[in-house]
Amino acid sequence: MTGTKRYDLFRPVPIAPLVVFRISFGLLMFFSLLRFWWRGWVTAVYVQPKFHFSYFGWEWVQAPGNTAIHVLFGCITLAALFIAFGFLYRIAIVVFFLGFTYIELIDVTTYLNHYYFISLVAFILIWLPANRDWSMDVSIRPQLRCAEVPAWTIGILRFQMAIVYIFAGLAKLNADWLLQAEPMRTWLPAKSHLPIVGPLMYKAWVAYVFSWFGAIYDLFIVFFLLNDRTRKIAYLFVLAFHIATAIFFPGIGMFPYVMIVSSLIFFPSAFHEKLLSRLGWKPAPSLGYNTYNYTRPKRWVVALLVYAAFQVLFPLRFLMYPDKLFWNEEGYRFSWRVMLMEKAGTAYFTVKDGTTGAAFVVDNKAFLTPLQEKMMSTQPDMILQYAHHLAAVYKQKGIQQPRVFGEVYVALNGRRSALFIDPAVDLAAQQRQWTHYNWILPCPKTKE
Repeated sequence: MTGTKRYDLFRPVPIAPLVVFRISFGLLMFFSLLRFWWRGWVTAVYVQPKFHFSYFGWEWVQAPGNTAIHVLFGCITLAALFIAFGFLYRIAIVVFFLGFTYIELIDVTTYLNHYYFISLVAFILIWLPANRDWSMDVSIRPQLRCAEVPAWTIGILRFQMAIVYIFAGLAKLNADWLLQAEPMRTWLPAKSHLPIVGPLMYKAWVAYVFSWFGAIYDLFIVFFLLNDRTRKIAYLFVLAFHIATAIFFPGIGMFPYVMIVSSLIFFPSAFHEKLLSRLGWKPAPSLGYNTYNYTRPKRWVVALLVYAAFQVLFPLRFLMYPDKLFWNEEGYRFSWRVMLMEKAGTAYFTVKDGTTGAAFVVDNKAFLTPLQEKMMSTQPDMILQYAHHLAAVYKQKGIQQPRVFGEVYVALNGRRSALFIDPAVDLAAQQRQWTHYNWILPCPKTKE
């Protein structure tokens, strides 16, 4: 392989960046999961709810019960630690990917962009030889040690980071974000208690600075991280941007820290080797026999192209739907739209007996947690699924041919609350589907 061209996906490169990524990813996941346990979210999110919102096509994924969900969390927490130490790596990363992804599929309410990112990274790591140095696997079986890996094993992680950043930047190129500075104008006054900068949070120009800087940062930070001349300064911006995000918007959770750690993948091998050397690591000698080689490289190229195409095209599926994306949210998830809107809804439901006409007003609190009700009241697919659940519950109570009607009001990015769905439509009779729900009413055109 020494005679291959620089653009060859399979040219050998030092393994150090992959090792650092594996260790940092495993440790970050381990402590994140411990935080989830410590805050009692395992029980609050997956045990206490009486009903879970499933993803369309993944209805078979169900919450496994109190004991089982805690065992599952215990398994992926331990797997994360095994990943960091490179112990039984292949088993650990598969267990982590399957367990973590299963948990995230239990309830749509818990969807976050960085959870999706974590699942994707875990899936990628299954196929990478990230345990071939600085790992317990190598300590047990020294013959596994490799000094070099194919270039694509580093490049695929950089590509995934680029997808997150660039699509997040493209999503900000909309009138609300750039021309109205929304939702920053709505959010920032709530941070007026912060020392020094607090009084500035009421200034409109500050909201515009936040909005425009966020768009420019997301669109271009990857290119600066890829450039040798600008990488160090760019990473300082990564630190500043995500630390500020964590301070101003703590509700975003672990996302800033995930991006700070993951962005290290853009640094060259020498940086990672130096980092590992401080831990007492010495690279394996660069001999031909310790370069990790994939068999049937053409198949791997095809797999990489398919994966790359999916990552580029799937976030664009919103183009198939009419009206404003932020209003109907059709094609919104899994498209790297991070903190783009302020949306609040109020939902009232009535169940009617199809034979007698008797009507029953629904108390949402009897069926949903506060978080579930909040998320459901602004997202059409969750509204529909909840209506189907209500129909099933009331049918069990003896209501004949239950019909479910919703009166839902939504306020988007500072606009006045407006009717969101057609209240005359029997939601129980509507089917879940990939195509547009025509019972969603048009988005208000202007900010009143």
